[in-house]
Amino acid sequence: MRAVVQRVKHASVRIDGQMKSMIGDGLLVFIGIEDADNYEDIEWIVKKIVNLRIFDDEDGIMNLSVFDRKGEILVISQFTLHAMVKKGNRPSYIRASKPEIALPLYDAFCTEMSLQLKREVQTGSFGADMKVELLNDGPVTIFIDTKNKE
Repeated sequence: MRAVVQRVKHASVRIDGQMKSMIGDGLLVFIGIEDADNYEDIEWIVKKIVNLRIFDDEDGIMNLSVFDRKGEILVISQFTLHAMVKKGNRPSYIRASKPEIALPLYDAFCTEMSLQLKREVQTGSFGADMKVELLNDGPVTIFIDTKNKE
């Protein structure tokens, strides 16, 4: 499971021109799922994201988490995080899970994120053509891969 986490001032997602979700100060999380991922990966990565100390404290030091700040989270599924570009110029997405595997894990990820954050997270729509807008704060962008947790 791979995540790109961006600290944002605001973020939103539109589908077919209609606003699906929007957040203010918080995190935009792009999540990519592969067949080898499981519920242990979900628990680990969600805990890591919710507790990342990437928000400034009163001294201007990145020492607070989105949980500490009572910030919001927008989660977007993104199979392209598993793109392989080793050979040629057309990315291969062979490692990205098919919907029948990825969708239940994505739903579990969003549920676990809401539980650990102690408030509902906003989402896109799995598999939809989404238009995501954001104002990256910092910019702060963190890449997390559960295969590198050891």
